[in-house]
Amino acid sequence: MITVSIVTFHTPTKLITQTITSILKNSIDKLFIVDNSSNDSLRIIEKASEKIRYIHSKNLGYGGGHNIAIRESIMMNAKYHVVINPDIYFDDDVITVLSKYMDQNSDCGLVMPKVLYPNGELQYLCKLLPTPLDLFGRRFLPFKNFIKERNRKYELHFTNYDTIMEVPYLSGCFMFFRNSILKKVGLFDEQYFMYAEDLDICRRINKVAQTIYYPLVFVHHEYEKGSYKDNKLLKYHVISVIKYFSKWGWFFDKERHAVNKRILKELGYKNK
Repeated sequence: MITVSIVTFHTPTKLITQTITSILKNSIDKLFIVDNSSNDSLRIIEKASEKIRYIHSKNLGYGGGHNIAIRESIMMNAKYHVVINPDIYFDDDVITVLSKYMDQNSDCGLVMPKVLYPNGELQYLCKLLPTPLDLFGRRFLPFKNFIKERNRKYELHFTNYDTIMEVPYLSGCFMFFRNSILKKVGLFDEQYFMYAEDLDICRRINKVAQTIYYPLVFVHHEYEKGSYKDNKLLKYHVISVIKYFSKWGWFFDKERHAVNKRILKELGYKNK
């Protein structure tokens, strides 16, 4: 059984309808739409398919919203649960292909497909475990050339994103989970209202299973860096990053160093 969840907050109907249409073209058993909006105007979408369950919730944040659906998924004894942003759309075999990969690779706890902008340009969403410099430097430091070169390593540009590979930090825009692994490591940490919840759960999963990038199928993502345009979102971003490093370690994180070193070696990275 495969379940899917979308968390929405005043998302334009046209945008989320595109996402729902993509999901329902795939072989899934239940689609949870968790609406954190102040009203339930999207409830009408539930009529589009008996597979849709609409849940109007108080705003628990991104991870908290998805946790509502994941708990339902686990209670249904679903094998897999897919977390998808409301600005994602894709062809009608993506979920099927990813489920087959998971069936054939029992050591994989999480998989993410290739992610493209609507114009077909690649989004660099495969990352190492970040240092404070990786997350704060790219936004606040003036050394643009230095940060650009550092990002090429941090975002694994050297791999060309064309082979299946283990990646310690995958984007939360499309996360295909094995529920048995989530039962081991826990769900999204709800101390992160927005941002860093994907990083945190990837790190926990990667301790007990593989977190895999699978580029043989792709999705389109109408991605906007909200925190670059909205001071309120920037505040959420900074708070979540501080919480992440306070939980896992700031500058002296031996586990981060060991994981990144292993991944870079496996991927054949060579310093210039």
